[in-house]
Amino acid sequence: MMEWQIVPFEQLDSLTLYNMLQLRVDVFVVEQNCPYPELDGKDLQPGVLHILLKKQDKILGYSRVLPPGVSYPDHPAVGRVCVAQTARRLGLGELLVAKAIAVASEQWPQLDLYISAQCYLQRFYESMGFVAASEPYLEDDIPHLKMIRPAG
Repeated sequence: MMEWQIVPFEQLDSLTLYNMLQLRVDVFVVEQNCPYPELDGKDLQPGVLHILLKKQDKILGYSRVLPPGVSYPDHPAVGRVCVAQTARRLGLGELLVAKAIAVASEQWPQLDLYISAQCYLQRFYESMGFVAASEPYLEDDIPHLKMIRPAG
């Protein structure tokens, strides 16, 4: 049985925090062979919500929703979207992004939602209502696009 946990940083227990960071490092640093500062300080910002899809103590998926002013001056954002390698191809990515959209829409219903998406995921995010809003750019040596999901 899978369950959602949506919490600010200070409500993460030590085991959940460890497992969350391990998943993020496994996906973004090890799998993508991309050494970058995974601990960017944004997790600790007021209003940031951590979205975890868990099965017992195992985190299958993770994302964070950031309030306006953390990643973009006037808009909330979704970031660090990842699914454990062992849980891929089960539709969990769609569930995770849909949950992040719902959380952001509940917090800031009148604001567009932004994401810095890896270019190879453009069609996936378009299927979730996002539209490309930039030319490709490099972020940590990986091609990305700014994408926006209009409010409402």
